[in-house]
This record gives sequence, structure tokens and C-alpha cells, in this order.
Amino acid sequence: MGLRAADEQRYTEYVTARMPALRRLAYQLVGDAHRADDVVQVAITRLYQHWHKAEAATNLDAYVRKIVVRSFLNSNRMGWSRVRLVGAPADTPMSAVSHGPDIETREEVRAALATVPPKARAVLVLRFLHDLPVAEVATMLGCSEGNVKSQTSHGLTALRRALGRDDSQPLVDSGKG
Repeated sequence: MGLRAADEQRYTEYVTARMPALRRLAYQLVGDAHRADDVVQVAITRLYQHWHKAEAATNLDAYVRKIVVRSFLNSNRMGWSRVRLVGAPADTPMSAVSHGPDIETREEVRAALATVPPKARAVLVLRFLHDLPVAEVATMLGCSEGNVKSQTSHGLTALRRALGRDDSQPLVDSGKG
């Protein structure tokens, strides 16, 4: 069962406009451009199937972010998600774009983030890279705010460990001192 022409046009316009943000979120979650594309494809397919419900949502962007995050978490439950067909990440426009002066640090953090368990990684990406409040992340993941806080703590501990830092060292240099 497909959408009516007007609904399909609104869906297409929305997905076209939001595709870069959806790919960026998925890439931040999975750390691999090809898997990110797979996650986004699953998410936009689900969005198409539930477009009428999505359009009725109070915040369509939040609704779609939730679909992307859940698609990511579901993909990690499948064995094929751990299969790597190449030894090094492909040089893609998404991974080649620099948003800051320290590309090496960004790559180090990206590699460390990939070692964090999927749910904690989703929490860290949503909280710190997308600057979402605890309550919104809890709603998106279908868990309590306390669980988000716990996942944040565990995720930051895992991230510090992967970066070779102890709990007393901040993950980000505040630039003071």
C-alpha cells in the first residue's frame, strides 16, 4: 500500500531536505559510511510506511531521529553488523569533511566511540553531539531518564578507557590554564 501523490511528495521533500542530517546522525552512531547508509535506508523505509503517523507527530525531526537511532540499535542485534569487508574506512565525503582544526583528535575520538557499547554510544551521540536533553533522549530510546544518565556515565567511562585517560582527566580540554 503506497501513499497518495500529495503525501508522497511531502515525504520525498522531507527526506530530501533532511538526508544530510540523517546520514550524519547515522554515521556518528556507526562510524562507517556504508553501514550509516544502511541504517538510514531502513529508517526512511520505516518512515514511508508510517508517514501518516509521522506527519501527525508534534516534532517530526525528533520522530525521525528516533527511527534512525532505533534502526541503529536493531542493526547491532544482527550478527552481520559485526562483519567488516574492508580493513580501513573508505575515504568518503562525509569522513573527509573537517569541522574543526584538529582532525587527528576527531578521528581518535571517533575510533574510541566505536568501542563503546551501542546503547551507550547512542546516548553519547544524542546528548553531546546533538545536544539533546536527557528527557528527550529517554523518550527517544524508550527508557527512563535515570537509565540515560547511567548509560551516559558508563559510556563516558568506556570512552575515557578507550582514549587511555583516567576518570580524573576531562575528555575535552576547556582551553583554560
